[in-house]
Amino acid sequence: MRHLFHSQVPDDTPSVEPIPTVFPQIEGADIAAVFVGKRIAGDFYDSVRVSPERVLIGMLDVAGRRETNREILSAAQEIFRNLGTELFSRPDINESEAMTELSLRINRGIIETSKGVRSCPAFFACYHEKFGTLCYTNAGHTPGLLRDGKEITNLASGGLPLGLFSHATSDAPTVGLEKGSSLLLVSRGVVECEGHHGHSSGEFGLERVKELLQSAPPGTAQVLCTHILQTVGDFGGESPLCDDRTALALIRTA
Repeated sequence: MRHLFHSQVPDDTPSVEPIPTVFPQIEGADIAAVFVGKRIAGDFYDSVRVSPERVLIGMLDVAGRRETNREILSAAQEIFRNLGTELFSRPDINESEAMTELSLRINRGIIETSKGVRSCPAFFACYHEKFGTLCYTNAGHTPGLLRDGKEITNLASGGLPLGLFSHATSDAPTVGLEKGSSLLLVSRGVVECEGHHGHSSGEFGLERVKELLQSAPPGTAQVLCTHILQTVGDFGGESPLCDDRTALALIRTA
């Protein structure tokens, strides 16, 4: 059954909105996300427990303004939660195959709901509490950043953004997270933030995000996300926020 909440627009027509995310408790790990902006663009994140030992995480950036992509985001979330639970609930599954199938079905759902082409970079991952592993797929999204000690690994895109071709697929590799390792996801608005007021006039860039992650002191996922977005905000100064900015972090604590 689909659960939706509605917000009123000026003509009093109800608009479909995705369900607000409440992160599940994860044994031996901490997860949080921070968002800055007016919900004008397509940033969206979600997480849901799909089995006693597995948690799904997703971040999407649907092209277009919020008023045109609400239904697309809601449809993608419904597939992410319902099909994700169905695919990942069994203990003996092949996580890579399940992740590929989930990505493919969300891709088709975006195309069907938009009734055409709608670019949607996406990053989906399944975290296994017992093993501390992360099976992920990156479809045209900003690379996920995995810090293990002082080394940072790019979890780069393995395919095209969703919403473009109905049969497009992405790779779904698995990486391990040691105690203290951090996974950081940031949206395009973070990387593409323009500098002002004494800063370079160029973009903030992924390299600066890496430097922040590498030098971040021990702390919670919430603190890490807040630190990233505050630094980006300082870099951009008082320039208009032309795109939403989102940071999501998962830290293995045990």
